[in-house]
Formats: sequence, C-alpha cells, structure tokens
Amino acid sequence: MQSNNKKICLVVSSLGKGGAQHSAAIQSQMLAKLGYQVHIVTVFPEVFYAYSGTLFNLGLYKSEKNSVWNRMSRLLKFKHYLKEQNFDIIIDHRSRVQAYREFIITKFIYKSPTIYVIHSFETSIMFTKYPALNTYLYKNEIMVGVSKAITDFYKNEYQLTKIQTIYNSFLFEEIQKRAEEPVTDKLLNEGFILFYGRLDNSSKNIELLLEAYKASKLSSNNIKLLLLGNGPDQQHLIQYAEDLQLSNDVVFKPQIKNPFPYVKKALYTVLTSRYEGFPLVIPESLCLETPVISVDCKSGPNEIIKHGFNGLLVANFNVNAFAEAMNSFIFDDALYLTCKENARKSVLPFSMEHIALQWEDLLKNTV
Repeated sequence: MQSNNKKICLVVSSLGKGGAQHSAAIQSQMLAKLGYQVHIVTVFPEVFYAYSGTLFNLGLYKSEKNSVWNRMSRLLKFKHYLKEQNFDIIIDHRSRVQAYREFIITKFIYKSPTIYVIHSFETSIMFTKYPALNTYLYKNEIMVGVSKAITDFYKNEYQLTKIQTIYNSFLFEEIQKRAEEPVTDKLLNEGFILFYGRLDNSSKNIELLLEAYKASKLSSNNIKLLLLGNGPDQQHLIQYAEDLQLSNDVVFKPQIKNPFPYVKKALYTVLTSRYEGFPLVIPESLCLETPVISVDCKSGPNEIIKHGFNGLLVANFNVNAFAEAMNSFIFDDALYLTCKENARKSVLPFSMEHIALQWEDLLKNTV
C-alpha cells in the first residue's frame, strides 16, 4: 500500500456484465491499493462486479424514454461531477461509438488529463464509424490497448501517437480462494468442459462451439459441455443444441457471481469468439491449472496461450480443427498434462502486482 493523494476517475459503461466492465472494476481495486483516491462514473445502472472507491451512477438518472433532453441532462451532470471533484486523471473504459457524444465529451467535458483504454479489436464497438473523426479526436490523446495486436492495429488505423499496451490485471490469489468455495452440483463430479461468458453468438460464435462438440468424441465418452452465462441468444442456443441432438450432453446454467469452482473442476475451458480484446477467461482458467482451447481470433488469445505449452490455439471458424483439438486434450494424456502443469506459471505476468507497476508509471508520466 502506498500513500497517494491523486484523484482518479474511472469512466465505464457500467459495473455490470462484460469484460471491459470487469477490468475497470479490478482496476479500481488496484488503484485503491496503490493509494489513489478512486471514483467511478457509470453510464448504465447495473452493478455486478466488486469495486473500490466512490461510485457516481449516472444510469440512475436515465429516464424510461431516454429523450434527447434526458441524455443531455446526464451529460451536464457528468460535467458538473468532474468539475466539482477536480480529478487529476480520468481513465475512460467506454465504447466510443456515438459521434456527437464523443465530440462533446472529448472537447467540452474532459478537462483533466485523460487516458482512453481500448478493450476490443472490433472497431464497430470501440469507435465511431467515421475514421477521420476518430483520428481527429484521439490522434494525440493518451491511449492504452489491452493487447499488443490492439495497440498495433489502432496505432496505424487512427495515426495514434501516444498509445501503449498494458494488459488487463488479475487478482489470482482471490480467484484461487474463490475456486475453493463449496458448490452443490453433481456435474462437478462428472467430466465436463466449460464455456463461461456472455451468450452472444454474434461475438462469441457459440454455434461453432456446439458444432465442434457435436463433431468431437466427447459426448460418446460421457464428457458434457457446460455453458455458464446469460445473454441475448440463450434460447436460440438451447434450440440449436436441440437441433444438433445434444440436449442430453449440453448443460446451460445462468451466470453466477462465482464461476471459479466450475472453472477449476472443468477438464478444460473453451473460447470460440469471432473477436476479443484480451479475454479474461483465459488467464482466469490458467491460474486454476485448467488448460484452455481457444480459436486464434483477434485479439488476445495468442498473446496468452503458447500452443502445446499451456493450451491449444486453433484457426478460427474451423469446426473440424476445433473438434480435433477437443479430442486431443481427452486422448493425449502427455499433451494435456503438460498444458495443465504449465498453466499457472504462464499467467504470472498478468498479476495485479505486475500490471500495477505499468499503470503507476503511466499515471506518473501523465499528471
């Protein structure tokens, strides 16, 4: 713990469900441990993740109609709060997709030095659809990409001059402790593999996962597929599993506060996303000595997984290749044990203690 009088404001869409939101919540704890005075401003009201600091929830002022006046009123409240608190630094974790709003925020609301964090490789969910505007707004702003691929891509895409990579941080000791909490579920005593996250097929491509599981030999070896999470495509995916005649082999469970007992007991976890930023589920799994099979999507997986060392990387959108990888972890004991033995030590560079040093250097150079 260090003594630090600097005031930092984290701006995030919410503290609800999602990787960027989770990362911001963890960062609030990290900065509080470093001694900073932490405030969090959220656009939407949902609070799911544990956080540290003072929360100003703009989402509570959102009207049912969400009229233009109501949106402008919230922007004014936001501006007043920033002015009143007089923050030393703002760290913005939001998606920045609405042109008029981002112009107002960057040019008229943010007065303190600001660091913009880029959480996804997919431009359509991170920036406006106007490349020239993005370049104008952010070319000379301080930016952080959560993967090297993100940093390299956006540096060229928008001519960013002040961008660097800082990976998301993890409270590995807490994850390991929470994984030991007792859970009453007979599935934990059976063989299963695990997907956990948002059930959104447009980004997570869970249909590919179901097809690969169908093509694999897992079900014939009594190994189930557990999908742990909520999302807009839950009912569609349940029906898709039924159409593939997998109803007896695929288990759907809603998102829970503590998924880690399931992560620890899983034979391995899986990721089939079309795109990512820096997927939290991979380091979380590996710190619990649970190997991961992931598609090699942009971005993140190939910066965490070393193929054959702590997990397997598979070409994206290839059902048969993913099915073969799933089989190899079941029938190739030497490969599986190697990945399991190397899992925990492979993610030590992503520990909060390590990442905190990088953020502290950036913050000192920003003020």
